[in-house]
Amino acid sequence: MFLCLSLNPAVDRRLKMELLRVGKVNRVCQVHEAPGGKAAHVAMVLRTLGASPLWLGFAGGTTGALLIEALRQMSIQVEGVPMRGKTRTNLEILDAGQRVTEILEPGPQITTGELEQFQNAFQSILAGAGSMVTVILSGSLPPGTPRDYYATLIRIARKFRARIFLDASGEALRSGLAADPDFVKPNQEEAESWSGCRIDGIHTASEVLRQMLEKGAAAGAISLGSEGLVWGSRAGRQTLVARIPKQSSASCVGSGDATLAGFAFAAEKGWSPEESVRLAAACGVANCIAEGPGRAAAADIARLQRQIHIETLQ
Repeated sequence: MFLCLSLNPAVDRRLKMELLRVGKVNRVCQVHEAPGGKAAHVAMVLRTLGASPLWLGFAGGTTGALLIEALRQMSIQVEGVPMRGKTRTNLEILDAGQRVTEILEPGPQITTGELEQFQNAFQSILAGAGSMVTVILSGSLPPGTPRDYYATLIRIARKFRARIFLDASGEALRSGLAADPDFVKPNQEEAESWSGCRIDGIHTASEVLRQMLEKGAAAGAISLGSEGLVWGSRAGRQTLVARIPKQSSASCVGSGDATLAGFAFAAEKGWSPEESVRLAAACGVANCIAEGPGRAAAADIARLQRQIHIETLQ
C-alpha cells in the first residue's frame, strides 16, 4: 500500500503562450488544469506503474473539489480532509522558447483543529492497513503547520512499521532527516541549501548525499536534472550514478516527483539498487516529455529504462 500525504496540495494550471512579456498584456494559447502538489504527481506516476496509491490531503473550496474529482477520475483513491481555506492554484507558464516560469501560491492557513483531523486520518489509515504501508511525504508545508511536522508524521508512521520516503526542503527536510526516514530524495537546489555546499557534479553530489545518510536517512538519491541522479545507501559504501539519454522536453516540472514514485515502487517490489535507480531515472525523464507533471506514460518509462546507463562511482 502506498500512502501519499499532501499537506499543501494544489490545482496545477499550465498556460501556453508565444512569449511571456513582463509588464505587458499576455495572451494565452492553451490552458490545462490537473491535480497538483508533489504528492499528487507521485500518486499519478505510481498509478501509471500499476500501483493503487491512496492520496491523503487537505482540500477546500471549489479548487479542492476539482482536485479530488480529478484524482478520482485517474482511479486514485482519495481521502480529503476538509479545511476552511481554499486549495491553492499553481501556475506553470510555458512559452514557445521552451522556457518555464512557475508561480506557486503559499496555500491557506491551516488551523490546529484541521491539523489534528489530518493526523487522526493518517493514523486511522495506518491502523487499518493489512500490510506494510509505504508512506511518501513530499512537498511544502502550508502556513500554520509546524516546521518539523514531517518529523512528527515519521514518528507516527514508525509506530505502525511503515516504510517512509521523504522529499522536502528547508527545515522540513532538516528535521525530517533527524527522524530517520528510509529514503530521502532532494533535488540539487534543495541539497545545496541543506548542506551549504555547491554541487557542481556527480562527486560533490555524492559527498552531500553521504552527509544526509549520516544525519539519519537509510538510503537516498539526489536528482541533478539532465546530469542524471546519484544514489547511495547507509548499509554500504556503493554509490550508483544514472546517466540519462538526451531528450527534447517541454517542461520538467514534476520530474523529481516521478523519480520518487519510481524509487518507492521499486522498494515495494524488493528490486536491486541497480533496477531501482534505472526505473526511477526513467520515470523522471518520461515526465519531462509528458503532457504535464505526473503524466509520464508507461510506454515511455519502459522504453527509457532500456536507455538508462547505471555506473558505480569510484
